[in-house]
Parts: sequence; C-alpha cells; structure tokens
Amino acid sequence: MKKKVVVFASGNGSNAQKIIDRFENSEKIEVSAIFSNKAEAFVVERAKKHRIKCIIFSRKDFYEDAVVAKHLKEIKPDLIVLAGFLWLIPHEMTLKYKNKIINLHPALLPKYGGKGMYGMNVHKAIIENKETESGITIHYVNEKYDEGAIIFQDSVNIDGEDTPETLAEKIHQLEHKHFPEVIENLLK
Repeated sequence: MKKKVVVFASGNGSNAQKIIDRFENSEKIEVSAIFSNKAEAFVVERAKKHRIKCIIFSRKDFYEDAVVAKHLKEIKPDLIVLAGFLWLIPHEMTLKYKNKIINLHPALLPKYGGKGMYGMNVHKAIIENKETESGITIHYVNEKYDEGAIIFQDSVNIDGEDTPETLAEKIHQLEHKHFPEVIENLLK
C-alpha cells in the first residue's frame, strides 16, 4: 500500500509541484490531496491538472469546525507537508500527527523564524542584516511557529551583489532540490 502525503499550500505551489513530480509514478508514495486556504491560489490549478483531490477551506473550517481534521481522518496521511502554508497548525492537530507534519522554512532556523517570517520578509531581513549565508530548514511542526525539531538544513552563500529577489531564487533552488528528497527519506 502506498504511503500518503498531504500537502498544505497557499500560493503558487512550486514546491508542491516538485513533490507531485517526484512521486507521480512512484509505487511507494503518492500525493493524496492538496489542502489550500485560498481558492484562487495557483496550487489549486496544479492539483486539478494532476487529478489530485483538492480541499479548499476557511479559517473557521480549520480552527473551529474541524472540517480539515475530518478530511485528514478520512485520508489517513502518513505525512503532512506544509509548502508555503502560513497559518499556525492547531495544537490538537500537532498532537494527533506528532512527527508527521513537516514544514519548509526559507532560512537557517533558529534565525529568522517565527510569526511574520516567511517569503520575502525573511530574505529582506537577511540582506538588511548583511548575513553571509542563508538556506533552508525542513523541520517537524509543533504548536509554535518554526520551533519544531530540525530534520534537514542546507545553505547558500550570500555575496554583496545579492538582493532579496536573487536570494529568493537561490533558496527556491535548494527547496526544489531537497524537499522531495527529504519527504521520500522520511517515508522509507
């Protein structure tokens, strides 16, 4: 029986696409569903294109009515992957899926983590602080932003010519290379 991956995403879904591509023809792992809190997010189109179940939900569905929890209970995921999903995961969910929810963060945690530290916010802060390196962190999710145990990190050098945009591109390359690989290794 295939291991089931569920991806939570809110935006373009480029990391979700890399995960879908990695496991599209796998005999061991499948992307069972994409969950998004934004119906207009391009990740929804990616899910449709690959005929992957897509569940759109509201804040109320997530935090109050347990709609998302009910869908997860039906799917029985082996791993929940946050790929550009910014809401804090409810404590009940982190308990139920302990060490089964992972997140990709675009910096070397514990630096540049926490509420509000996502996407360009992270890259701008890193450039403004004249850091010489940045990278990605893949970590388990707990009840606090970006504080779960670290699974994997990789870094890139920052030179004097880098802007938040060029740093973002370097980080995307690391994300696309390593995220699907780490997911596969966790599900072996």
